[in-house]
Amino acid sequence: MEPSPAKGKPQGRLLVSTTLDAKDELEERLERCVGIVTSLTNGLSEREANDAITANVCKGPQQHEEVCLGLFALLLTEPPQAQRCYRDLTLVNRDGMNVILIKINQILMEKFLKLQDVCRTQLVWLVRELVKSGVIGADGVLMTLMKQIAGGDITSKNLWLAENVLDILLDQREWVLKSGMLIAMSVYTYLRLIVDHGTPALLVLRQKEVDLCIGLLREKFMECFIIGRDLVRLLQIVARIPEMELLWKDLLHNPQALSPQFTGLLQLLTARTSRKFLACRLTPDMETKLLFMTSRVRFGQQKRYQDWFQRQYLSTAESQSLRCDLIRYICGVVHPSNEVLSSDILPRWAIIGWLLTTCTSNVAASNAKLALFYDWLFFSPEKDSIMNIEPAILVMHHSMKPHPAITATLLDFMCRIIPHFFPPLEGQVRQGVFNSLTFIMEKRVLAHLAPLFDNPKLDRELRSMLRERFAEFCSSPSPPTEGRDEGANEMKMEESVSLEMDNHVLLDKEDGCYDNTEAAFSDDEEEVNNKGEAEFRFHPIKEAVIEEPADITPYVDQLDDTMKEKVLQLQKGSDTEAHCEVMQEIVDLVLEEDFDSEQMSTLASCLAELFKGHFRGDVLPDDITEESLEESVCKPVCLVFRNLCQMQEDNSGFSVLLEMLAELYQKQPKIGYHLLYYLRASKAAMGKMSLYESFAQATALGDLHTCLMMDMKACQEDDIRLLCYLTPSIYTEFPDETLRSGELLNMIVAVIDSTQLQELMCHVMIGNLVMFRKDSVLNILIQSLEWETFEQYSAWQLFLAHSIPLETIIPILQHLKYKEHPEALSCLLLQLRREKPSGEMVKMVLSRPCHPEDQFTTSILRHWAAKHDDVLGEHIKALLIKNNNMPRKRQSLRSSSSKLAQLTLEQILEHMDNLRLNLSNTKNSFFTQTPILQALQHVQASCDEAHKMRFSDLFSLAEEYEEPSSKPPKSRRKAPASSPRSRKGAVTPVSNEEESVSSSASEEEDSKPKAPKRKRKGSSAVASDSD
Repeated sequence: MEPSPAKGKPQGRLLVSTTLDAKDELEERLERCVGIVTSLTNGLSEREANDAITANVCKGPQQHEEVCLGLFALLLTEPPQAQRCYRDLTLVNRDGMNVILIKINQILMEKFLKLQDVCRTQLVWLVRELVKSGVIGADGVLMTLMKQIAGGDITSKNLWLAENVLDILLDQREWVLKSGMLIAMSVYTYLRLIVDHGTPALLVLRQKEVDLCIGLLREKFMECFIIGRDLVRLLQIVARIPEMELLWKDLLHNPQALSPQFTGLLQLLTARTSRKFLACRLTPDMETKLLFMTSRVRFGQQKRYQDWFQRQYLSTAESQSLRCDLIRYICGVVHPSNEVLSSDILPRWAIIGWLLTTCTSNVAASNAKLALFYDWLFFSPEKDSIMNIEPAILVMHHSMKPHPAITATLLDFMCRIIPHFFPPLEGQVRQGVFNSLTFIMEKRVLAHLAPLFDNPKLDRELRSMLRERFAEFCSSPSPPTEGRDEGANEMKMEESVSLEMDNHVLLDKEDGCYDNTEAAFSDDEEEVNNKGEAEFRFHPIKEAVIEEPADITPYVDQLDDTMKEKVLQLQKGSDTEAHCEVMQEIVDLVLEEDFDSEQMSTLASCLAELFKGHFRGDVLPDDITEESLEESVCKPVCLVFRNLCQMQEDNSGFSVLLEMLAELYQKQPKIGYHLLYYLRASKAAMGKMSLYESFAQATALGDLHTCLMMDMKACQEDDIRLLCYLTPSIYTEFPDETLRSGELLNMIVAVIDSTQLQELMCHVMIGNLVMFRKDSVLNILIQSLEWETFEQYSAWQLFLAHSIPLETIIPILQHLKYKEHPEALSCLLLQLRREKPSGEMVKMVLSRPCHPEDQFTTSILRHWAAKHDDVLGEHIKALLIKNNNMPRKRQSLRSSSSKLAQLTLEQILEHMDNLRLNLSNTKNSFFTQTPILQALQHVQASCDEAHKMRFSDLFSLAEEYEEPSSKPPKSRRKAPASSPRSRKGAVTPVSNEEESVSSSASEEEDSKPKAPKRKRKGSSAVASDSD
């Protein structure tokens, strides 16, 4: 029915396409490879064809790849030839099928939806054959294939895929049990799919899924434990199925029946679910579309994208269950960068609000709300992320006016989930919710919760329940006491913006919303037009800049006549100098003995309202000079600061002024960092920075650390330049508050740019600033591993500007994983290459787990082997011999520090073997050194046969060394010519090793006359056995 294409090539056999589609590059390449294979084998017998492709493969890597891909494409498109093509593939491939695995993953992630039906069937058959053959990497391909099984979809194609993958898992059970991650991923996937397969026609399939999950959970529970708290959520939904009910009861009441290491439900619920599990229940296409909406679509222009997503994935009754997967993914995986959060990109809460409003089933709505609040229930600030709990509070906050029913139902759910989630753990759930709300306020996601919890739009019963359960959050905190008004105003503003955005959707033309380029993503750090500062909370709009006249009517009549007259003078005048004179008179009145202290709060309310304009805009002058700084602190409110600086602390007026400032602080929290600025910038306040501590203790907070962190956070949100200006003095004057944790450092690096970073580094090197000290630097750098990429690099740059020995922080290597912490690893690598290796450094580097993709250890060892071969050789020798002997006799003598560095003999040998392979094509003579050969000889003499076989190439170096009987030839130590040991210690280590070898043959070793000699000559590796 389609017209034949005018431009040449017929329809491809791999992908479905129309005449309008451009030819797919991958399909074209595979067709070329098929042509090559066909030309090689055309007209030949099976044996001749096999010889021809084998000969071609031997020509080079390119020919190898072309033949493998040609056979792969033939296998997909020609089912009758599939068995022969797979057999040929197994015979001719030289890379363990790696090129095929890469191509399968590419097709699964990018082209699976476009595959012809025949090719899709053949691809699943190929995956099955790879699993049967036990090909390394087949488990990864199978998990990618599993990701293509869509939730909430019971179309025939999706059911066929689910059943075929399930059959592979059941048929190859022994192979499955070898991979912990595959076990966990399979359980997570099929526990979720069981929910969709409840109709009578699908009961046979569901029973097979139940059998798989029950079998894996009972046999390999601790492998499934790595799923974390979402395992409980999925089990809870299917717990009414009879077999599942038995498992559920064991989980609740008899955890030891599942595993001796499993202590109970709480252990599982406090474990955060990894992103990889939350992401595995979205198909690559769903994931791409969601990421596109959260990183490219502007707030207010999202309707057409949401409509498309709804039509594609959420239009059927079965798709109700998919909303839970989407909400968990958005909360746990989509963590936008600070730049995106502060831009006009569609926020996460808006997408979740839309998903909630489209729920038509009560069960699905209940499960969706649980998915939204799930991380709240056992939230721990140390282990969990603010980004996981932020969407729920923002959905409630922003839905209050446009969709009050959504806010009300979420608040009601939050109250009722505490006693009903699991009654025996009610206390822990309540604490988790309280931790969440407290952390939300600390991170300023919302300034106050009172406008949300005590809103007149909520019905009386719900407000009463909220006041009963969350009394601490229903009243405005101090500071500020005017929080409710501010919060209401802020909410009003944001709501009006929301309404304007909604109207904007109706009026705006879709043509101008966004281009139609295909959704492609790098990662969350994508550059966007940034109009705001980087911060944790979402700001749809900046503070209004329209200056409204100060209204002090409610307060001024409560003042006595004299004070009232002065305050009214402040209101009428506009001259700054005149304001300062009046303000001085007000301060004098306050300091008089007959001043009524009960008026202090009212006076503070008047002053906060009158001077609110002073707290807007930048405080720090653009051009910083002595004159401009003095001019910037000549504001009326600074008169209070000046008078405070001029008084002695034992003066009665000192405490009165502190009380006045504390009252002002409750009305206007920004006064805290304005006081810090005055103490830093004013000549009159020189050396008076300690006054801030007195001020902090006088406030309602009563604690220097809390007050300082709150003020610096407010400063960070309002004026980044001022934050950088205050940083040196804050760190210098309050070292105990700033250097003991990474809280302030994170505030700084979260918002500074590269210029400000360089300025701070200069302050450090000049001696004006100390941001780290030895006793806490390691802990702070470990905290920084959770920060954004630029924040981590900035923290490391600031650390490197200090003169702290690298050995102080080298234990951090034990916390670094090569895929999760590339920032810290790259900084450490560059710093280690400048250092001469010490014993502790070498130990920590070698204690890293061996992984083919992790080149950290090999790269630094190679560098040291080139620059410091003799020193490295001695350290490795000591570690090899010490770890070789330790398991036999010295295990109980491990020092407490070894708990961090779990170094084993096998690890050292693996790293040494990697280094040997890396140096094999170079002229480096590291492995010809006497200490290394001695150590290898020592290990070989006592290790088991498995190690001898595994590291035979490494030990063969030591076998060559056994040839000389007494003295080593001088050429053996000639290679590292720069080593001082080449003249002095060439003979001694060999004789020591001979002593060591003889000692293992006969226990009558270590006679006293020899001990001093061994110690003096420094064969520390052997002697260290007695440490």
